[in-house]
Amino acid sequence: MTAAVAERSRVLNALDAVRDPELDEPITTLGFVSSCVVSAAGDVVVRLRLPTYFCAPNFAFLMVADAYDVVSALPEVRSADIALEDHFASAEINAGVAARAGFAVSFAGEALGELDELRRTFLSKAVLAGTDQVCRPLLAAGLDPAALTTMTLGQTPPSAQLDRLCRRRAELGLRTDPAAPLLVDPGTGDPITGAAVSLHLSKARTSRVGIEANTGICRGMLRHRYGTTGAGEEEDEE
Repeated sequence: MTAAVAERSRVLNALDAVRDPELDEPITTLGFVSSCVVSAAGDVVVRLRLPTYFCAPNFAFLMVADAYDVVSALPEVRSADIALEDHFASAEINAGVAARAGFAVSFAGEALGELDELRRTFLSKAVLAGTDQVCRPLLAAGLDPAALTTMTLGQTPPSAQLDRLCRRRAELGLRTDPAAPLLVDPGTGDPITGAAVSLHLSKARTSRVGIEANTGICRGMLRHRYGTTGAGEEEDEE
């Protein structure tokens, strides 16, 4: 592997940490990174794309800003040029991210504030969806739903889904220690008990189905719009 290829791989690995807030998937595996070029001097140019010209600007801003942050944080990067293309608000988003101005300033007169609460809302949905991914196999194997109320994370069978759930819970500031309850309200961290279990599991399933459906739609629209593989996707397919 040449030095240039290695540096590009490191940048793409960093971009794996940037997720579409609604779909809870990395922008790399979604195909949202259209190109990634790294010079020998450490100057990085990344271009992003989205499934439609009218994708929500607040979601887009989060992804561009997060991409800038993770790339800029790499020790070998001298400069980072991160930009969104083919989007109705790309000029405002790109200028705002480059200036580190924040969403409210970038969309002055239109934005009601910054996007922290939006991020938390979608993280909460991701925790619910992850709860369904962990609990469904247990219920399918015959576990009584009531037994989930006393199950802790440490008692839950290890899996990639459990690891992912714990990461999302940690981002929300929720407990992830082995003694933490498996079922918690993502907004408060309170354990789910008694009659609330059925409704909680129903919400978890709805969140998971909704995220998966939206992901499938977005992947299809992106393929139809561009018809090309994104940077980072080729590594995942090998």
